Amino acid sequence: MEISLFGPTGDVSIWIVATLFLGIAFMYSSVGLGGGSSYTALLTIFGVSYVVIPTVSLSLNLIVTFAGSINFIRHKHARFGLIWPFLVTSIPMAYLGGSLHLSQTIFGWLLLGSLIFVAARIYLVDDLELGFELSDRVKKILPFGLGGILGFLAGTVGIGGGIYLVPLIILFGLGKEKEAAATGAIFIWINSLFGILARVQFHEITFSDYLPLIGAVVIGGFGGSYFGAARVEPKVIQRILGIVILIALVLLARKLLFT
Repeated sequence: MEISLFGPTGDVSIWIVATLFLGIAFMYSSVGLGGGSSYTALLTIFGVSYVVIPTVSLSLNLIVTFAGSINFIRHKHARFGLIWPFLVTSIPMAYLGGSLHLSQTIFGWLLLGSLIFVAARIYLVDDLELGFELSDRVKKILPFGLGGILGFLAGTVGIGGGIYLVPLIILFGLGKEKEAAATGAIFIWINSLFGILARVQFHEITFSDYLPLIGAVVIGGFGGSYFGAARVEPKVIQRILGIVILIALVLLARKLLFT
């Protein structure tokens, strides 16, 4: 299968895309994330159908974060009391988002806004040691609101939300670094699952067309998870991969504004 680039710029082999995805999965899984924002950005750059993008990204997220979730649980970093409030609202919202039939224009603007926030998170939210003093009441309510918003994003555009959730948990003092990473991995996995369940029920997709991408993230995801957070800082990894998101932002904005 060939994935067409935007406009008349030619085609790129799915095997090239698979190689890129293998590297993304390896790097993101090494820090407990799924890489959904980068998969979505690359699929957008390569002109994949807007109907297909969320389902493929969620599927790849599901694979990559599975290994991470198991490893975090096995090493006792997952704290149920921290995780469940996010899931209570995110699961139904992920399913709702996945069931919606959005027009290409609405999907494009929603994706553009999501990627802008991802880019801002990567390049502007730098110091996770800042922290905010929240009352106990706010700390109890906040996860329900965040879970619903991020779950909806997962279902509609295929961005699992971990790239937002992990630093927010740390900034708001809801959990420690390892607990935040564990929560992010499990959050992405469960919401990706429910987003996919809705999308395969309400949208048509042939997964066999994307087997090379699935195989690539299986290798990259398990490899990255096995080696752990290697020797590179998580924020360095995200900034490198953030270049993909910035390119996607420019191309998507051009498409929405000038076509």
